[in-house]
Amino acid sequence: MSGGVGTDDYALSRVPEHARYSWWSVAVQRFGQVSALSQFLLGSTLGFGMGFWDAFLAFTLGAVILELVSIGVGIIGCKEGLNTSLLARWTGFGHGGSALIGVAIGVSLVGWFGVQSGVSAEGLVSLVGVLPVWAWSLVFGLVVTMIVLWGFGSMQWVAYVTVPAFLVLVGWSIGSALLGHDVGALMVSPPPGPSISLVEGTTLVAGGFIVGAIITPDMTRFNRTSADVVKQTVVGFTLGEYVIGMSGVLLAHAIRSDDIITIVTSSVGWVGTLIIILGTLKINDWNLYSAGLGVVNFVGSVLGRTVSRPMVTLALGVVGSLLAAGGILDLFTGFLSVLGVVFPPIAGIMVAEYFVVKRWRGDLEAARTTGALPVTSPTWVPATLVIWAASALLGGLVDAGLPSVNSIVAASVLYVLAGRLGLLRGIGVSRTERPDVVPAPAVTS
Repeated sequence: MSGGVGTDDYALSRVPEHARYSWWSVAVQRFGQVSALSQFLLGSTLGFGMGFWDAFLAFTLGAVILELVSIGVGIIGCKEGLNTSLLARWTGFGHGGSALIGVAIGVSLVGWFGVQSGVSAEGLVSLVGVLPVWAWSLVFGLVVTMIVLWGFGSMQWVAYVTVPAFLVLVGWSIGSALLGHDVGALMVSPPPGPSISLVEGTTLVAGGFIVGAIITPDMTRFNRTSADVVKQTVVGFTLGEYVIGMSGVLLAHAIRSDDIITIVTSSVGWVGTLIIILGTLKINDWNLYSAGLGVVNFVGSVLGRTVSRPMVTLALGVVGSLLAAGGILDLFTGFLSVLGVVFPPIAGIMVAEYFVVKRWRGDLEAARTTGALPVTSPTWVPATLVIWAASALLGGLVDAGLPSVNSIVAASVLYVLAGRLGLLRGIGVSRTERPDVVPAPAVTS
């Protein structure tokens, strides 16, 4: 599964059993995603507008939502060994629908890749200097790109280094910032800023990582069992939300501000800046990795051609780095946030199809016995596209409740109802690019 630079990493095939990893190897990367710098900032936002225990409840409810979504789609990815956009062909969306998912994932995540590269560049200017922000944006983006070229294996070893380092440095910075404060008093103190309701807080927690939850199969296809998926998800989200998120809450109460990054970098100097860089690196490799998988599936679906995952990754990494260097991605963060509204219904449809309706699950299971892919898939499933659009609009326009939960539940219910009414009919038949490819043995840990 490799050739030239990097490794294809089973971009258009199943991950075979012999290429799976221990649950801990995958869990470290999941924890690295959830404990990123953005979680620290989320904690400070909640702490500025909520009391400690209210923020704790918001993190708990948000984490439960994210865990349920991640476990649902993650188990599908583990059982079938397929990434999110490829899996969508046989979980309700068809060939064309999976192409739309692939391009949405690609555009969204390469955009966030560029944004995060810009954030790290500013930290590198503060820490090292020498080069301007635009140059560090290029350097950081291209370094992450080189890591992602070799796929899950190299990203695993990067996580082994960056995750412990990030935790140690965060612990140091938090200890320094809280020195002299009565933690018990902080836990019962009123929020220093404008009030945030429990619903708003929970929405911030769940919405902040919902795209990461939806693309969970990109990661869990390397798990060996469904139990491993559950373990890593619960451990990763619990530690990530509480250890990093609640630390941000305490800091916001201590300094009476939500600008904890400035406080941390000024109080512990280079350590705080290094936290920013490591916190960005741990999630940015997965931004680029999943973007590459989505685009590979998009090209395969639309053009019927098999393209190299490493080459696609390299191209996206260069584009994202150049956009970050140009400083124009800040103009697109609003668009990227809006794009995030389209993702939650995908999980609802996939879970409803795979576990309840099972319209195309038999095709997946029959092909799984040989380690290959189903030879064909429906080209379009119109009912699914209507449900997807309607559920996304519901999540984006209805104020009551939690938007992501509303859209996921609506998509699930509507899809099951459409299945019962016999509306889930494919239009056209598309042939899989490489249906009979059975990956060669690989060495894993």
